[in-house]
Amino acid sequence: MSKLPFLFLFVWILATPKLEAQVLENYEGKWQSAREESWFGTNNQVELELDLISFPRALVQIHLPSQSTVFIDEKLWQLTLTDTLIYQSVAELRSEFGKDSVTFTVVNPNLGSGYPVVKKVLGRNEPNDAIPPAGELATNERFVSQPVKDFYVTAFLLTLFFLSLYKLAYPYLLAVMVQPLAVISAEDFSESGNLQKFFSFDILFYLLIVGMMISELAVLSLVVFKKDWLETWIGIDYSSLTLTWFLGVLGILFLMILKFIGIRLIAYLFDLGKAEFSHFFYLLRLIVFGCSILLLIGGYFVVNDYMGLESAFTILIPGFFWGYIFGMLGLFLIMMNRLDFKKYHLFTYLCIAELIPFLILTKWILYLGQ
Repeated sequence: MSKLPFLFLFVWILATPKLEAQVLENYEGKWQSAREESWFGTNNQVELELDLISFPRALVQIHLPSQSTVFIDEKLWQLTLTDTLIYQSVAELRSEFGKDSVTFTVVNPNLGSGYPVVKKVLGRNEPNDAIPPAGELATNERFVSQPVKDFYVTAFLLTLFFLSLYKLAYPYLLAVMVQPLAVISAEDFSESGNLQKFFSFDILFYLLIVGMMISELAVLSLVVFKKDWLETWIGIDYSSLTLTWFLGVLGILFLMILKFIGIRLIAYLFDLGKAEFSHFFYLLRLIVFGCSILLLIGGYFVVNDYMGLESAFTILIPGFFWGYIFGMLGLFLIMMNRLDFKKYHLFTYLCIAELIPFLILTKWILYLGQ
């Protein structure tokens, strides 16, 4: 009678149509960039150190994306044309290379769609379930949307909180700053347009809020277009995204102050009087409107349809830049009517103060989509 349980277990194992491999060690998230990258370069080479001491009787299960070239300790080991699943014994790897650990290096031009997956397992999966469908690897292993949702909500609520404080403290100034009709009426260029000094607390506080919006949009764009770079160098968890956003706010605030100083200097050289304040805040109003639209639409996709965020930003961000270009054209027409200067004089001023820096910035940002 004592042998019946063992006999039953033996028959059950034989009768089971499908066995799942038991995962002993998962190397997910331990890949590192294998080469130095520029800020806007594309990551196509990663490496992983694999321990061959622990679980010596286990198998190494490796999911490789298509078009992968694999090196082990700088020795060519595998080439793949399609998504490939490989099982290799830990003992065999240790015997072949004679080391307690080896370094896997994977070169792939499409690492943004999914890193390789390396696990130590006992047993093998059934062939039908061995290789996940195309795109599932990126979705299940790498695309974690919850930290992005948490970051978006946190940054958005903090921006609204500071905006509500600003409205309580400076209601009239906020109404002037965000008045949509001012884009058409060109009230900024009237005598009452220069209401404040630039380096006053109310103006700097407003620029801080604008910086919070731009920085949140920039972090979301990095998640969409450079998630591989972001995950490799900074991290895609909630704390990393929030810290990146905070540092971005300070950097953008500094750049806006620097831009105003540059516009003031160029306006002085072109003898345009006090047009720098009106010029700066006319275009800043367009930036605020554009960022608000992008954040609201982007927020919908972050919360409801995360995978559609990339398609939405691919359309919206170019639209934002085209809107800024038309804004510069509108600024030229307004200054031509309001200021007593020749057309070529104003055109040269706007090219130096706005168009050339804008084209340089656009060239950098275009690398995000590559």
